[in-house]
Amino acid sequence: MKLTRRLLAAAAIVVALASAPSQVAAQAFTLPRGVAAVTVAWQYIDNTGHRLSNGDLMKLGQSVSTGVLFEVDYGVTDRLSGTVGIPYVFAKYTDGVPPPFIPYLPVDTCHCWHSTFQDISLTARYRLGDDPWAVTPLVRYVQPSHDYNYRGEAVVGRDLRELQVGVHTGLRLAGLLPRASLQAAYTYSFVQKILNVPNDRSNVLLSIGYAATSRLYVHADANWQKTHGGLRFGSPTGDPFFPPGEVNTPDLLREHDRMLQDNYWHAGGGLSYSFGSFDVFASVSKYLSGTETHNGQAYTAGLTWYFNLSR
Repeated sequence: MKLTRRLLAAAAIVVALASAPSQVAAQAFTLPRGVAAVTVAWQYIDNTGHRLSNGDLMKLGQSVSTGVLFEVDYGVTDRLSGTVGIPYVFAKYTDGVPPPFIPYLPVDTCHCWHSTFQDISLTARYRLGDDPWAVTPLVRYVQPSHDYNYRGEAVVGRDLRELQVGVHTGLRLAGLLPRASLQAAYTYSFVQKILNVPNDRSNVLLSIGYAATSRLYVHADANWQKTHGGLRFGSPTGDPFFPPGEVNTPDLLREHDRMLQDNYWHAGGGLSYSFGSFDVFASVSKYLSGTETHNGQAYTAGLTWYFNLSR
């Protein structure tokens, strides 16, 4: 069903935005040949603290960020699609003076907004299968748009190159619950090394959705991330060690903002609604647990317009 494919795609955009604003081209169902989709999405992230190496929440280093994603997806064939996207991000530090062992940088001391373009992402996806199921391998290259600042809390990103490979699957439960669908995705990211420290990661997406009407699709989602390498800062309890833990040289302290072992579980949900030539979507994601990661929540809303360029 064409509508089901579109609703699944819109839901996947919502899910991926809540996990990582620059990674939205992960849906299992590709666009038909000659059809283009232009997405503009807004996201607001409220970082309410940090999860330490032992998983405890430290309500320090709070910040907010918001941004707009611009993305174009194009169906090269009925199975092969190409996507390009870039977000423009704003970030602001909202907390007080951090503990003495954490640098208090000018980007944060001003308590003002900083903004710039973040990373350009280029994605190729090839779909195997047809409705009611699809298995879609993908390759994505992420390149910082320029050499932006990555040190501090009020920054827009990590300024690192990445090569990502993965697969996204989608299944409509036609014989059991015709209006329900399942999605799952796995992505492995080969991340640029800094100071020869590995910092690759695995990401898993799980989503269950339901077409409440012929136009409205609702879904619940879970996102998991595991960093393969990275640095651990420790915790005041001494589990697994006291701060600054593995951030124990001036060079590592300088680079630690983009090198921490960021592991987490996020959960949330959202909806999308089709108006024919365009869809609107919205979602919320809550940060549940993790280590060396932020705590908080993310809110996303956007629109996707469809154009048949082969006419």
